[in-house]
Amino acid sequence: MNIAKIQGKTVKTLASVQVLSGVGTAGTFAAGALLLAEITGSETLAGLAQTSSVLGAAVLAIPLSSLTSMGAFFAILGGIEENIFLMLTGTFLVGSASAAGYQARFAAIDLADASNRAKQLSLVVWGATIGAVAGPNLMEPAGALAESFGWPRLVGPYIIAASSLSLGAVVIQVFLRPDPYLLARAESANPTERRSAVRPALAHIRSNPRALFAILAISIGHLSMVSVMVMTPVHMAHVDVTLTVIGLVISIHVIGMYAFSPIVGQLSDRLGPVKAVRVGVLILLASMVISGFAAPDDSVMLGIGLFLLGLGWSFTLIAGSALLSESVETSIRPASQGASDLMMNLSAAGGGALAGLIIGTLSYGWLCFFIAVPVTWLGIRSLKVRK
Repeated sequence: MNIAKIQGKTVKTLASVQVLSGVGTAGTFAAGALLLAEITGSETLAGLAQTSSVLGAAVLAIPLSSLTSMGAFFAILGGIEENIFLMLTGTFLVGSASAAGYQARFAAIDLADASNRAKQLSLVVWGATIGAVAGPNLMEPAGALAESFGWPRLVGPYIIAASSLSLGAVVIQVFLRPDPYLLARAESANPTERRSAVRPALAHIRSNPRALFAILAISIGHLSMVSVMVMTPVHMAHVDVTLTVIGLVISIHVIGMYAFSPIVGQLSDRLGPVKAVRVGVLILLASMVISGFAAPDDSVMLGIGLFLLGLGWSFTLIAGSALLSESVETSIRPASQGASDLMMNLSAAGGGALAGLIIGTLSYGWLCFFIAVPVTWLGIRSLKVRK
């Protein structure tokens, strides 16, 4: 059996699905917060849209759902009926698409060689670039499509999500054969090994400084990205910025997240994942300074700040994921990866909720300041981790 050929097919399939997932979910980031603010009349509650989404990703990080497109239909109905409960149910289920996307990066390295693990992982992350950049820029035409049905403009991105996520599910079912994890287990020294439960995996991670640092890097990087990104459209809406401009800023952010991921992967393999996380920390801190001082209508500065936010996230996610995979035993790797995404999304869920409270009671600048605190702590902790 040609493992290299199967690995190549696996990466191509996963990257293709990431394109569709990016189209489906990226436009909903901004639309969800704006739609919830419109329904409730409260900026403080706007962060609940992303909180609900990442909670869905957290809950489904281990038992992944195959019904991700259903969430888009709930969100559409919630927007039409101006029903916050339907809206949050929809964003919760859409979050399962994010969970599937994040887990795909681990599937890409089940058969990868240890010398290029981060690079293989980054190629799948890069696959989201096209869809994720296109997604926010489809907000305006998607809004027009929704209006043609007599629906609110902000449910438009969820129409796109329902279509693209359904197609992505079909691609996975048809082309991801054989399952890379099952094949990797069959090829391992102990082919009878079974997936370990999450609780023992977490206990193992707590006793493993490198694995624990890897999860902290992934979680804090994701917390930072989600908290600032989801509140940026609300910040810009203070001066009635158009959806086109908001979509452009979010697209620039998404370019930072995904477009340079192959380079990030190569750097992580070359420098080592711990040093790569440190680079990500510095980039995230620069993002907080630039974004925090940007005016609501300064789309240039916000674009730069959010680009750096995405790039810093890319470093912490890719390097942290590679570090986690190499730091745990093969038998508990799947459970540790699921636990990693569970912690990552729970952190982001809490961050999204707090972000709404901070921007509703203080300001966007204060939000950036508070998010810089855990990022700084992560950088300090990295100095204590063995390279």
